Amino acid sequence: MPIVPIDQIQIGLNRRPVKGEKVKELKESIKTNGLLNPITVDQKYNLIAGLHRLTACKLLGLEAVECNVVNYQDSDQARLAEIDENLIRNELEPLQRSELWLERDQILDRMGLRAKVGDNQHTLKGGEMISPPPKRTVEFAKEVGYSERTFQHGKQIAKGIHPEVKRIIKGTAIADSPTALLKIARAGSKERTLAETAQRALELAQAQGDIKEAERQAQLIIEFKNKQKELQTLAHKSALAQREAKLALKKNQHQLEPPSEQSAIATVKVGEEWILGRHLVYCGDTSTQKFRNLLPSDAALAIATLSSNWEHNYLIDEARVVAVLRSEGNIYEFYKCSQMPFQYELVLGNLYVGIFSHQSISKPQTPINIEGVEGIVNYLINLYTNQNNFVIAPFMGHGEILVACERMGRICFIGDNHPELVSRGILRWQKWTGKQAQKLGK
Repeated sequence: MPIVPIDQIQIGLNRRPVKGEKVKELKESIKTNGLLNPITVDQKYNLIAGLHRLTACKLLGLEAVECNVVNYQDSDQARLAEIDENLIRNELEPLQRSELWLERDQILDRMGLRAKVGDNQHTLKGGEMISPPPKRTVEFAKEVGYSERTFQHGKQIAKGIHPEVKRIIKGTAIADSPTALLKIARAGSKERTLAETAQRALELAQAQGDIKEAERQAQLIIEFKNKQKELQTLAHKSALAQREAKLALKKNQHQLEPPSEQSAIATVKVGEEWILGRHLVYCGDTSTQKFRNLLPSDAALAIATLSSNWEHNYLIDEARVVAVLRSEGNIYEFYKCSQMPFQYELVLGNLYVGIFSHQSISKPQTPINIEGVEGIVNYLINLYTNQNNFVIAPFMGHGEILVACERMGRICFIGDNHPELVSRGILRWQKWTGKQAQKLGK
């Protein structure tokens, strides 16, 4: 096999990023045993297969490597060989694998080699026998261990997710979850279908010379695609929030056990303010102006529990989103009578959560499987806030919101008019962080 200078090997822009651990392993292997599996390039030295091996050779300071030079008629054949190499040899995330399956089908179709059900395996192309006979991608998938159902879901993922949402997903935990990816693809399926219908109508209008109708359809395409992107971005964030909520609940359950009465802080009194790291805790009536004066002006989220003497409609002016938790009962009556602008309702475990906001907020379309108050609190914070955002909580509960904000890097403004609940919340935070709370004015 020919020896090719490394600096002459061209790497395409569509290559997957290398995995550092794999390169490290190959580097040690090549250093000890040499390059056992040559790198594959075409006649112009475009890399077909072996990016990890090539990277390892570069790190070893090699100037040239043994290459298997193949002759391809065009770039489609070269790319097809590269895809097959990746699908066979590499461990891929479901999103990457799905995209390669779809691209493989598109290349075969473009080359006139995409075999269909019922085709003779020696189908003629341009009067010549195809050799080797083409294989459908589903057959190829089966050969490397994937079922037809997995393949069909993969195609749905690759075709159904908006390109910009794919870029958001890549590198996150969701990229490795076929179930979550399928839910995201389905979240914007209606809008994607409408965009495709508008695209056909646009092409027809252009063919007929109807400029006004073509412009209308072009605008509809933009609107439908933007809505698809919005819904799928929300579905991705919801999937991440569910994952984080479950991990947090599993990891931190022992820290969230209520402390004993004997260990509670006995010195907390009504009217006091406490600083817990970056958080502020108030002991007193959180419906009063005194608590409101402590709040930031740009909170991302307020989480409250519906009570019989609800006097917290002011939250809608303090936070972009207000989430009100309530068990099954007169929840709908509250939504109807509340002065806060109602957006939608979520059912999380056995709790109903009303979402209120002055802004229009899209509702997650994917099923939400969360259990327990701790899991619900973690989900809401993950879904509606980002790092360093402010979160308001006018009820202490068992300190779930305070601890969740600490763990996720949010800043909590929390209060309660029951000193014993405030004491327990402070103690829980101290137990979690190993730090000491400070009373203001002390």
